[in-house]
Amino acid sequence: MPAGSKKSGTFRKVFKRTPGGKTVIHYEKRKPKTHKCAVCEKELIGIPRLRDSKMQTIAKTKKRPQRPYGGYLCNACAKRRIIEESRS
Repeated sequence: MPAGSKKSGTFRKVFKRTPGGKTVIHYEKRKPKTHKCAVCEKELIGIPRLRDSKMQTIAKTKKRPQRPYGGYLCNACAKRRIIEESRS
């Protein structure tokens, strides 16, 4: 039986094989939702779905795309915004 705090839907079951050949159940927190574009609410590509503690361990270049408004706007909205800025 899982511990009382692990019974909620917050945790997911992960089946792990031990070196002895047994299968044990580990309870892990679920992945967070994907990041959304600030304008059109479309899911952003290139941003990993990781918890904050895991995001701190990966490189900055792997956290968001290397372009203006990367990680904040989708490519279509960023293109539109850049064109608007250049015209004004």
